[in-house]
Amino acid sequence: MDLSDLIERNAAFTPDKPATIFEGEALSYAALNTHIAQTARALKAEYGVSRGDRVAILSLNRPDYLVLLYACARLGAMLVPLNWRLAVAEQMFILSDASVKVLVLEQAFAGILPALEESLPDASLVGLDFAPPRGIAFDALLEQASGDGCNPHTDLGCPLLIVYTSGTTGRPKGAVLRQEALLWNGVMSQHMHGLTSDDHVLTVLPFFHVGGLNIQTTPALHVGATVTIHSRFAPDTTLAAFERDRPTLTVLVPATIQAVTEHPDWATADLSSLKAISTGSTIVPPHLIERLVARGVPVLQVYGSTETCPVAVYTRLGGDLSRVGSTGLPGLCCEATIIDDRGAELPPGTPGEIAVRGPNVFYEYWGNQQATREALHDGWYRTGDIGLRDADGYFFVHDRKKNLIISGGENVYPAEVERVLLEHPDVVECGVIGRPDVKWDEVPVAYVIRRAGCSVEVEDLKAHVLTQLARFKVPRDIVFVDDLPRTALGKVQHFMLRRLAEKRES
Repeated sequence: MDLSDLIERNAAFTPDKPATIFEGEALSYAALNTHIAQTARALKAEYGVSRGDRVAILSLNRPDYLVLLYACARLGAMLVPLNWRLAVAEQMFILSDASVKVLVLEQAFAGILPALEESLPDASLVGLDFAPPRGIAFDALLEQASGDGCNPHTDLGCPLLIVYTSGTTGRPKGAVLRQEALLWNGVMSQHMHGLTSDDHVLTVLPFFHVGGLNIQTTPALHVGATVTIHSRFAPDTTLAAFERDRPTLTVLVPATIQAVTEHPDWATADLSSLKAISTGSTIVPPHLIERLVARGVPVLQVYGSTETCPVAVYTRLGGDLSRVGSTGLPGLCCEATIIDDRGAELPPGTPGEIAVRGPNVFYEYWGNQQATREALHDGWYRTGDIGLRDADGYFFVHDRKKNLIISGGENVYPAEVERVLLEHPDVVECGVIGRPDVKWDEVPVAYVIRRAGCSVEVEDLKAHVLTQLARFKVPRDIVFVDDLPRTALGKVQHFMLRRLAEKRES
């Protein structure tokens, strides 16, 4: 059995039921199953994709994204979702690191093609909505494919996703998730949301994040529910969908909750179809939860990460939602605990590192054994997040991963920004931290030591970073300093920089 069998079974039970709705067009479970079979057949016949091969996708949300995911599951291949917000240089690193065999992309992102031609000329190209100069259109590929599109060596133990998450070393790491991780993640989501085939999920978060893909979307398809897909988030279209499409569930991160609740139509929007809104990705400000609850919508919190697929700890629909600040209990199919630096379990009420173990936890970091060994210990994933659990077992997350900046739901690692800044010839040393921001939760700020006698200015450095990294990673402010706080070993002390920043702001 492989994960695509769940779609095939739902197609047998309810062939005419809409599996997805996108831009007003419904795709039935029977049609979705057919598309998956055709895509698997095409990838196998035309490109020899089989167990272990990597297929990347660079696209906004669309049903084809899910078709490709389950086609890879059928073949035992791995899907590599690319964050379309990243700079081309960042995307090329991922494609090269994963040794991608096929890249499927939208025409809107064809700007990557020159770099691809130069660095990965052997990668095959498929255009979702166009015919690439050195490739083929998706529809044409499906028409000419032949064969059975099956792989007898595929099972739920096969890796299915490589999701890259920015690393503290300045380069992203690819978390490898097996098919079984998505299966058990789905079971926990179904438990969390009371998710059944009668539900209608609205997905507005990007599929390149496990949050958009796996908190509700794939779990909904596994039980035969309907998923309405938006290509990308916008507060006005989200509010309009609440009224027009009548979804029962959706996921919003704090930045998107803020955007929706500050929209002029928020106060009068019809939210009566929603049985809950789920949120996570960062610590959720209580005032945002209060805005939703005041409109009669329960708020469910989920804690996890790319490495946990992501569902790991959550509050449940119909459960205890009264504990302010709690992200809930360990999931139905995994374990979570609080440990000290030696890995020993800590008693209730004692802060420590959150660790998670279960079939939803990632298998490895792609091609990075050292990082895998550092993160996984006897099956336990050490998250790097600090929290505690109360006497009843409810978890509270206190601090995020060391030095991590979460800006509008996107992860920004200081080391990554620092790496690019240090590539500028006039930058001697630098340190990047997060500064609180009303709109984005946090924004990156850089402290830079300039080369003696140089005249480089703030805008010059911002422009330099923008050539290598996504716009949301560009420092909002750059402060020139003569020295940086550092340890005895010469490492920049980010916590001291944050203290300096607080004094500067005050």
